[in-house]
Amino acid sequence: MLDYLAGYHPKFAILRNAAMRATMGRIATLEQVAGIGDVPLERLLKDLAARIGEQTGAAPAVEAVAAAGGPDRAKTETLKKIIRSLHEGKDSAAARAEFARLLGQVQPNEIAAMEQELIREGMPVGEIHKLCDLHVNVFRESLETHEDVQAPPGHPVHTYLAENHEIMRRADLFTERCRNMPEPAQAENWNGLREALNAMAAVETHYTRKENQLFPYLEKHGFTGPSQVMWGIHDDVRRMLKALRAAVEKKDIAAVRETGPETARVIAEMIYKEEKILLPTALRMLTEEEWKRIRAGDDELGYVVPPAGPWPSETAGAAEARVPADASGQIPLNTGVLTLKQLDRMLMSMPVEFSFVDENDEVRYYSGHDERIFPRSPAVIGRKVQNCHPQKSVHMVNAILEAFRAGTRNVAEFWIPFQGKFLHISYHAVRDESGRYLGTLEVTQDITKLQHLKGEKRLLDWD
Repeated sequence: MLDYLAGYHPKFAILRNAAMRATMGRIATLEQVAGIGDVPLERLLKDLAARIGEQTGAAPAVEAVAAAGGPDRAKTETLKKIIRSLHEGKDSAAARAEFARLLGQVQPNEIAAMEQELIREGMPVGEIHKLCDLHVNVFRESLETHEDVQAPPGHPVHTYLAENHEIMRRADLFTERCRNMPEPAQAENWNGLREALNAMAAVETHYTRKENQLFPYLEKHGFTGPSQVMWGIHDDVRRMLKALRAAVEKKDIAAVRETGPETARVIAEMIYKEEKILLPTALRMLTEEEWKRIRAGDDELGYVVPPAGPWPSETAGAAEARVPADASGQIPLNTGVLTLKQLDRMLMSMPVEFSFVDENDEVRYYSGHDERIFPRSPAVIGRKVQNCHPQKSVHMVNAILEAFRAGTRNVAEFWIPFQGKFLHISYHAVRDESGRYLGTLEVTQDITKLQHLKGEKRLLDWD
């Protein structure tokens, strides 16, 4: 059956990897396996049943194959029932008591798998996001019994943990300063609070690395739901930090005291979810080779706390997504001929950022500028573009892609203020000579200076 599954779909070839089977195989359900290859679960079950029939002479019922897909279906169903009761208004204390009575213990990956299944069964990501803290509180006592997650220095998980420790220290300091702000506050009080806020806001770098490095690899294993929920909480924190910055600039003590401690609390709760659920699940699910690739791309996005030491990775992961250094073959283009290196460096030298999504909605390219407006890393290559955006904007992404695919539109444009810049972002349908849709090109340009151009400039002046 192993050879059959590995050859069933190109993305299932990873099942030939013994390390992958030893990690993912312990916890993955057939539903999650189907998700890896975007294969309808019912079709996969029927094909598996037929294959078993060919080998044994007696094909099992599809229901029996489904039951074999997970380590403990009854437990997962009980967890889902408890969480659904919360969404129907049940008191969290009563839900905790029911959990203690029925199960008592839960593994971190079982919580993640339960949320994944609820989303696949139709529960909106936003609904889980809204009650995420309640979910964790139901299982908190059980989670506290598990050993703290550990990883060697330099490993991405070790760096996440070190950053969490530092972020928590900064959040505590900011909370203390919020509560001790005198009234009326003096200039030095506001300056100290601003410094503490900027230090705590470095958590955004931590979140960006999770979203662009860790989440894509979890998605390759069929785990998309929990990361979507976490991304939504990241955006909550970003909005709260933005509101705090505005309050500090306005010297609004009331707003600072109201929003500051709550922001620090949400950050602390995310740290708990990472260390008790996300990171233990990721360590069980991802292979060492995948962690090496994650480590190879992490440097491009930066750190709150740099890695504590070298960890076997070199730059293998980053190299996968880049043009080989010795690529000298010539490529005939529509109007001219370029070498691979010329084409690659030309795209990187453009005063705009490109990314290309193919006809299957998978990211195939981004221009690797040294200073990018939006964060990108090699882990994005092959990722579904819908998973590259927070849930609140996925409907807009799909609307653009559907219109391009149908041929009713060819361009979509936006312009937004962003971190002191004014950006023009456009999306262009890419088609072949016959008009067949090949994908979508995203072009992002900082037009801040262009907005202020007047008159003309005809002479060379570099001063």
